[in-house]
Amino acid sequence: MSRRLLFLLIIASATAATPDPDACAGRRIHIRQLPARFNTDLLRHCDTAFPLADHPSATPSCSSLANHGLGPRTHNRTRSWYRTDARLLEPFFHRRLLDHRCLVDEPARADAVFLPYYAALDALPFVLEPAMLNFSGVHGVPLAQFLARDRPRVLARRHGHDHFLVLAGPAWDYAQPPDTDPRLWGSTSLLRRPEFENFTFLTLESRAWPWQEHAVPHPTSFHPSSLSRLRAWIARARRSRRPTLMLYAGTVSKPSRPNIRGSILAECANRTLDVCNLVDCSGACALDPIRYMRPMLKARFCLQPPGDTPTRRSTFDAIVAGCVPVFFENASARTQYGWHLPPGRYDEFSVTIPKDAVVLGGVQIVETLAAVPEEEVARMRERLLELAPRVVYRRHGSEKMGIDAVDIAVEGALRRIRRRVRALEDGRPEALYSLDDDDQLI
Repeated sequence: MSRRLLFLLIIASATAATPDPDACAGRRIHIRQLPARFNTDLLRHCDTAFPLADHPSATPSCSSLANHGLGPRTHNRTRSWYRTDARLLEPFFHRRLLDHRCLVDEPARADAVFLPYYAALDALPFVLEPAMLNFSGVHGVPLAQFLARDRPRVLARRHGHDHFLVLAGPAWDYAQPPDTDPRLWGSTSLLRRPEFENFTFLTLESRAWPWQEHAVPHPTSFHPSSLSRLRAWIARARRSRRPTLMLYAGTVSKPSRPNIRGSILAECANRTLDVCNLVDCSGACALDPIRYMRPMLKARFCLQPPGDTPTRRSTFDAIVAGCVPVFFENASARTQYGWHLPPGRYDEFSVTIPKDAVVLGGVQIVETLAAVPEEEVARMRERLLELAPRVVYRRHGSEKMGIDAVDIAVEGALRRIRRRVRALEDGRPEALYSLDDDDQLI
């Protein structure tokens, strides 16, 4: 036997003897079984007590619940586009987590515990029914009582530091102090309940110091079921001709006082379509993606002014369309989505114009964007489309197509939980709520 053959046999033998690494090490998740009143029962009353914003032509009502929360398809032939209501992120995320490869039945074996609580839907009575306003401070109390009573060791084992859940809304909408009197309309006290202070919440928008939550992308209407469909769409966005300089999709009513949205409307008032396109989304625009996606494919820049809150779903629609987002404050994305988009590299795929410079300083948005060289715009668009799969929520049951928004959110939650559990086990209470390196890209 030649020395070369002997050497190859030894190497092959050693490779065969090496055990495969545990792909689920540190990533095992237990989905806690909750009574139906905390999740699926909340979906049964959507047409009466808690109406959702169904498309006007929806038949029957509650069609937004179709496809596990993705909503109905925009037309019969599509396998990627849906009329998605962002408030149904909770049941959709729950369905996607059932596909996770590292699920375990026993919580004692789990690195993390997922609570399939549809919190935003459970909050609707408190924010829609005037008679319930004074009771918004008890939002989540029944869940806390259940977790304390049913298999209490699951919660007590790590004092809740290994628990996480999804909250389909901005964190501020659930952070009203419980003792506020009179109660403020439109918000509850879920995040201020002491029973939940150690949990990790995945929200659509975080607060300034998000020790309790982390923001995940707003869901768009694009949910591809295969890698080929994802690639086909990105190729279409890449080759799309873009004759329009900038686009704004949102409310077009004149604001009562000067703000960035008013400045945008004023700049666009007397401009031709090749300079500025206004897409009126005063109605249920999110449920009719054709209204804004086609114009976005024709625009080079998409304006993302803050509204009632800093973040917008339109940011992620623009990313999917390859339309370079223009931000007016860091809280609109840069300080929010560090797991999904690189916080220190926004200049590679977006433009930032401080809103005060526009509203108070006389800076013209059109002039600023027109001055960006075309080759620079092309580089930003290419980088944007490279990042697009990271903010897309692919359809449940679909083939693996790299990591998407759900995969990244789960990995981010697991990373935060591992850090906190390690601090707990090492007796370092000061490190439990540390945010050092928490916002690093997954």
